[in-house]
Amino acid sequence: QVQLQESGPGLVKPSQTLSLICTVSGASITTIWSPWSWFRRPPGKGLEWIGRITYAGTTYYSPALKSRTSISRDTSKNQFSLQLRFVTPEDTAVYYCARGVGDWGQGTQVTVSS
Repeated sequence: QVQLQESGPGLVKPSQTLSLICTVSGASITTIWSPWSWFRRPPGKGLEWIGRITYAGTTYYSPALKSRTSISRDTSKNQFSLQLRFVTPEDTAVYYCARGVGDWGQGTQVTVSS
């Protein structure tokens, strides 16, 4: 029913900004009472929560990343976005967007390298 698709550049240079978009179909990000979240899985590590935005537009961020993270949305396109600033190679991971705990995108690989 609900489908999410991550998109954005797969390669980002160190010190630049990682920008991803999650396109949602089958549900409205403004009317469905669920959080819309970003996660990532670095190579060989577990899933890490990055942050979320609610249907009302309120944002919450992981304390470990909040100084570099911004989550926003474009309601006209039914999309929400992730920006992670000042990236390093340690930010290399598969990035996922999700609705609540039940709906996930397929993930997209982002590599930070010069």
